Amino acid sequence: MPTLYLTCGLPGSGKTSLAKIIEQEASALRLTGDDWMHKLYPGLSTQEAETGPYRGRVESLQWQIALRAIRLRCNVVVDWGVWSRAERDTCRDEARAAGARVVLCFLDVPFDELWERLSRRNAELPVGTFDIARADLLRWSKLFEPPTSEELALYDRKIHPATTRHGAGAF
Repeated sequence: MPTLYLTCGLPGSGKTSLAKIIEQEASALRLTGDDWMHKLYPGLSTQEAETGPYRGRVESLQWQIALRAIRLRCNVVVDWGVWSRAERDTCRDEARAAGARVVLCFLDVPFDELWERLSRRNAELPVGTFDIARADLLRWSKLFEPPTSEELALYDRKIHPATTRHGAGAF
């Protein structure tokens, strides 16, 4: 049975790093929204990526690919952040309907540590990343709906070795 891994957390929490590890260790198809955004829409600003139509288009296409891969019995790691309970519920329900186990990899990192990591990343701005201002991170942290213990209980408990080594709660 294939497994869908959902990385859940704010920017700077380590989602993409963890997704890359899961990609290798679980032989999973990794779908990282920011990677595609940079390839499809070069020069896109952080503001355009957040509020424009691009992210929705990319994630919709990636989700169709994820479901197809699951039906083909492939493991998939979706690296979007899945900030809302409604989005996580939809992903979980649709992936299970397609025949997958679903593991939520929740990376719960304090705000000050997130900002410290993002400040370092902003200074280097590696390929595939957006410059994120403190004000954006603060605004996003208020929009983020962390999963509750009741929600976490809805996910499969298959814990992947990479998730336990890197401090992610995979439930």
